[in-house]
Amino acid sequence: MTNDARLPEKAFPVSWDQFHRDCRALAWRLNGQGPFDAIVAITRGGLVPSAIVARELGVRIIDTISVVSYGEFKQLENLDVLKDIDQHLAARDPKSILIVDDLVDTGKTAQLVRQRLPGAHLATVYAKPMGRPQVDTYVTEVSQDTWIYFPWDLGYSFQPPIRGPGG
Repeated sequence: MTNDARLPEKAFPVSWDQFHRDCRALAWRLNGQGPFDAIVAITRGGLVPSAIVARELGVRIIDTISVVSYGEFKQLENLDVLKDIDQHLAARDPKSILIVDDLVDTGKTAQLVRQRLPGAHLATVYAKPMGRPQVDTYVTEVSQDTWIYFPWDLGYSFQPPIRGPGG
């Protein structure tokens, strides 16, 4: 860890362009699966990738499940479901439902959502090793000790070179 105990040592900043490319790559991988007629986005992180995947795959129905799993740069012990899946959607054939999130970390959130929609296809843009077994499709794996900074978390500012000012 760095001097600030909340911040991880490894950082993986993702730009809007890169995230869009990665979401489209996820859609390419999902294109041969399904067919899916509904998406459940795990909010908040799953909102943007769900919109991109829905556009690419022609899916019009998007619902959300809101699960709080992070606070102060760390995963929380207990998950809190703030908004659950619409019961009409949950009654559909689970094989026609695609669950989308930005990242699977420990897999706790994915496991909770899978319990609510057993048989649905779960896809994430990024996956860490602990959570990867919960995911059916993902694009990029990152190490467990890496913190991904998504574009909605970042602002434009100078970034010093890795080797410092002298290069």
